[in-house]
Amino acid sequence: MSLVKLLKSAALAVILLAMPNGAITFPVVNAQEAQPPVNNYARPSDNTGRQKLESELILEARLTKDGEPIERGLVWRVFSARADAEGKLPVVGSGKGGTTSFSLPSGTYLVHTSFGRAGATKRITLGTGGAREVFVLNAGGLKLNAMAGNRKIVSKNLLFSIFTLEGKDTNNPKAIARNVSAGRIVRLNAGTYHVVSEYGKINATVRADLRVTAGKLTEATLLHRAAEITLKLVSEKGGEAIADTAWSVVSEQGDKILESTNTFPKMVLSNGDYTASAINGGEVYTTDFKVVAGKNSEIEVLASK
Repeated sequence: MSLVKLLKSAALAVILLAMPNGAITFPVVNAQEAQPPVNNYARPSDNTGRQKLESELILEARLTKDGEPIERGLVWRVFSARADAEGKLPVVGSGKGGTTSFSLPSGTYLVHTSFGRAGATKRITLGTGGAREVFVLNAGGLKLNAMAGNRKIVSKNLLFSIFTLEGKDTNNPKAIARNVSAGRIVRLNAGTYHVVSEYGKINATVRADLRVTAGKLTEATLLHRAAEITLKLVSEKGGEAIADTAWSVVSEQGDKILESTNTFPKMVLSNGDYTASAINGGEVYTTDFKVVAGKNSEIEVLASK
């Protein structure tokens, strides 16, 4: 998904390698084409059913004060400044796209626009001559990827979560986005965010603090020390997996990492030494194995004493 046409010059791409104990970031500026906006109109009437005299409210949003108008991907909502009987602000108009306009009676409104997870709100007074308002979102984008060893991870097992570090309680960051897939652009207000990358669901997790700059796309590649492992119990090397096998995997420190009733379990494990135990027909067969970053492997356990 595009951010907006930002600069006329060529974009500069920079990769960040983030270790589990910290990270640095470098922004990237992208120039991308946008689609035409979608216009929506709100036409409230008074309680007699007669149409009120309307003025045009034109709304525009930019990533930065000097940036070009965002031409797609915005969501606009216009609220009456007067609460209803339930204490809520009624929505009098909404729209999607880029620059848009609403036909509204003169009065005061609260207007909110969102661009992904970036957003801004303004209180606007509309007179009979209409008005044009520009929202400066002070926002950018974050695009995340990861590597294991010297290999880019392309797997559905790789997911990211993004937490805000802004606000009073930085020890308990608020989740902004969860289960973000690799390569997806997340639009965010400018600021510092805590990113957690989970490769699989067992013990391959890395973290980094990344800064998003207004008007720019920050690309970060986090480095996992992990690999994808498949286990199978065989009667001979290279043989077929024996059915009705249960498994357990223990770390070098003696911690139980996995229990599975899958005959052919697949998992992601961080670097280290492990012991796999296969239980079949009342017998237990074990083998020790090592996980090396980026080296996906199939571990065979021989069903023999």
